[in-house]
Amino acid sequence: MTVRSSLTIVLAAGEGTRMRSNLPKVLHSVAHQSLLAHVLGAAPQGTGTALAVVIGPDHQAVADEARRIRPDALIFVQAERLGTAHAVLAAREAIARGVDDILIAFGDTPLISAETFARLRAPLASGAAIAALGFRAADPSGYGRFIVEGDRLVAIREHADASAEERKIDLCNAGVMAIDGRRALAILDRIGNANSKGEFYLTDAVGVTNDNGWESVVIETSEDEVRGINTKAQLAEAEGVMQARLRRAAMEAGVTLIAPETVFLAADTVFGKDVTIEPFVVIGPGVSIADGTVIHSFSHIVGTTLGKKVSIGPYARLRPGTSLGDGARIGNFVETKAATLEAGVKVNHLSYIGDATVGANSNIGAGTITCNYDGFKKHKTVIGQGAFVGTNSSLVAPVKIGNGAYIGSGSVITRDVPDDAMALERSQQTIREGGAARYREMKTGGKKTEK
Repeated sequence: MTVRSSLTIVLAAGEGTRMRSNLPKVLHSVAHQSLLAHVLGAAPQGTGTALAVVIGPDHQAVADEARRIRPDALIFVQAERLGTAHAVLAAREAIARGVDDILIAFGDTPLISAETFARLRAPLASGAAIAALGFRAADPSGYGRFIVEGDRLVAIREHADASAEERKIDLCNAGVMAIDGRRALAILDRIGNANSKGEFYLTDAVGVTNDNGWESVVIETSEDEVRGINTKAQLAEAEGVMQARLRRAAMEAGVTLIAPETVFLAADTVFGKDVTIEPFVVIGPGVSIADGTVIHSFSHIVGTTLGKKVSIGPYARLRPGTSLGDGARIGNFVETKAATLEAGVKVNHLSYIGDATVGANSNIGAGTITCNYDGFKKHKTVIGQGAFVGTNSSLVAPVKIGNGAYIGSGSVITRDVPDDAMALERSQQTIREGGAARYREMKTGGKKTEK
C-alpha cells in the first residue's frame, strides 16, 4: 500500500495580546513544553511528510522553537494579518510542491493528538476534498456552526451570521482542517474577502468546495482536544487537562500515584515499573525514573535520571544534571545539582551536593555542603567509593576525597584526601594517612576490617 504524503501547515503568527505577555503566545508552556512544541509533536512525521510554520514578523524565537522541535520545519512569514486563509497561503511555496494531504493546524492548540490528525486525513484518501474538525460544545455561543446535510458539510456559519435555528446547533468548528493537496490551491485562491473585516477566511473553503461539486465532511473530536489558548486563564485550563492526561497515562503504565490530583508531571517524563509517587510532588522536564523508585511528598525534580529502587525525599530538590544510581537515597531537605551519585549512595539530611561525583556506597552526613562556587567559577568535588563524610562538613572544591576516606564531623576540607585517610579539622585541617582504617578498627573493637 502506497503511503500518502502530507504537508502540515501550523499557523503561529498571532501576537497573543490577550495573554498580557511579551512572550509570543505559542511559546507559553503546558506541562513544561511550549504550545507550539505540543502541536509539532502531534503532526505527522517520517517519510513523505513535510512541515511548514507560519510566523509573524520579528518572531525569530518562534522560528527557533519550531526548528528545535522539528529541524525539517519550513518557516514562512505572514507580513500582514489578513485572515486565516491568507495565513495558509503564506506557505504557498510549500503547497505548490505537491502532496496528497494538507493539514492546517494552529500553534495554540496543545491538546490535539496525532490520532486526530490521522482521522482527519482518512476521508481524503476516499475522495473528499476537505475534512473539517468539529466538536460538540457545552456552550456553543461564539463558535462557528457546522451546517450538515446527511454526511456532507455544506457550510460553516459564524455565530453572528447564524439564524436562530442554526444557533441551536452544538456541532462547532475547531478551525483545524485537512485539504486534498491536489486541489488545495484551486480552493484557497478562490476564497474572497467580501466581508466586514476585508479578510480571507479559511472557513469559506467549504463553500468553494461545494461550488465545485466536491465533498466536504466532518470529523468529530472532544472539546478539550481543540481548546485554543488566548488568555492565561485558558492556559491554566489546558494545563489541567494535560495533567489529567499525563497522570492517567502514568497510572495505566503501572505508576502508583497516591493522590494523583496533587502530582504535576512534564510531557516527557519517563517511568519504569512499580514507581510510587506520594502527594505534592512536582516533576519538571527531562526526568527519567527507573523501576521500583519511590518519590516522597513535597519533592521537586528537574533534569534528573533516577536508577532502580531509589528513594527521594520528602522535601528534596533535584536540579538539572543529577543522576542517581540504583538504590541511592536522597532524604529530606537535600538539594543536588549537576551531581552523579553512584549506586547505594546515601545523602539523607539537610545537604547540598553540586558539581560533584560521589562513588558507590558512600555516606554523606547531615549538613554537608560541596562548596562549588568561588564567586567566579564552578569547581568539581569528587568523592570516592565507600567514603564517609561526617555531619556539617564543607568540601571546598576543587577537591578529591579518596576511596574509603573518613571525614570527621565539622570538617572544612580544602585539599585532597587520599584513599583510606581520615581528615579532621579543628583549629586547622589535618589529614592522617590510614586514619579511616584505624577508625574502623576502633569501631570493631580493635579487629581489622576489610574496606
